[in-house]
Amino acid sequence: MAEIRLGVAPIAWMNDDLPELGGDIPVERCLREARLAGYAGIEKSGRFPEDPERLRALLAEYGLVLVTGWFSGELYRRRLEEEQQRIAAHLDLLQRLGCSVLVYAETSGSIQGRIDTPLSRRPRMPEEEVPRYGERLTRLAEWLRGHGLALSFHYHMGTMVERAEEVDRLFAHSGEAVGLLWDTGHAVFAGADPLALARRWAGRINHVHCKNVRARVLERARAEDWSFLGAVREGVFTVPGDPEGMIDFGPVARLLYAAGYEGWVVVEAEQDPAKADPLHYARMGRETMARVLGAAGYRVR
Repeated sequence: MAEIRLGVAPIAWMNDDLPELGGDIPVERCLREARLAGYAGIEKSGRFPEDPERLRALLAEYGLVLVTGWFSGELYRRRLEEEQQRIAAHLDLLQRLGCSVLVYAETSGSIQGRIDTPLSRRPRMPEEEVPRYGERLTRLAEWLRGHGLALSFHYHMGTMVERAEEVDRLFAHSGEAVGLLWDTGHAVFAGADPLALARRWAGRINHVHCKNVRARVLERARAEDWSFLGAVREGVFTVPGDPEGMIDFGPVARLLYAAGYEGWVVVEAEQDPAKADPLHYARMGRETMARVLGAAGYRVR
């Protein structure tokens, strides 16, 4: 039977890009509640220890393992060798904690962390430059694979690769070593059908973020051209199972099973913890994903 492990992102408790959300929440509370909610692992927060052994010991204290961690890539504007040097410490940490994938987003010129900059002002990658970028990204992914980690590319609001057509262009011009982080919430926010996107690149999916979207907030964010962080602060994201959410995760689970995906499924929804109790929503997300993944045929470890 195909197996899945369920992890959670710490961003429900503490937000690296918007410290006012959860800045007063101790790391220990985040880890304790992640375990209470039933998760096996957690992704890295900027507030976690950077020393691999300290981090391993801290996570073990709460019965968790590290799933993976985000890296803010700048390959678009840097030489490949320079990017390899930038990524070395992060690579070492993930290797030593037994991770299998490294989350990579292209953040050259990104506005995702600028609360006063509307999403309409995000950077664009000229179409004629995509083939060259894809070739260099493939070389970076092959280098990472040689060190035992798969690159999982994260399309993300406010970056050069946000919309489905941009994902399609990049993956058409990159090799199979470049994996896809399928993020349901970012796909919907960018106006895409997440299932259609995943079907096109199912063989490249090597990590999954299950994030829900509140339609009423999304409509305002688009109509009023909010910044990404402005939308986050107003509650655009929530977890699977929230009645306010617009995504049905049953088809998500069935698509993953049909594609033969086995790995981590991470519940991720950055919200204001003062308004959305992290433990309550973490439990809701895990219970929903465990149910739909089990119905699809998975054994949830």
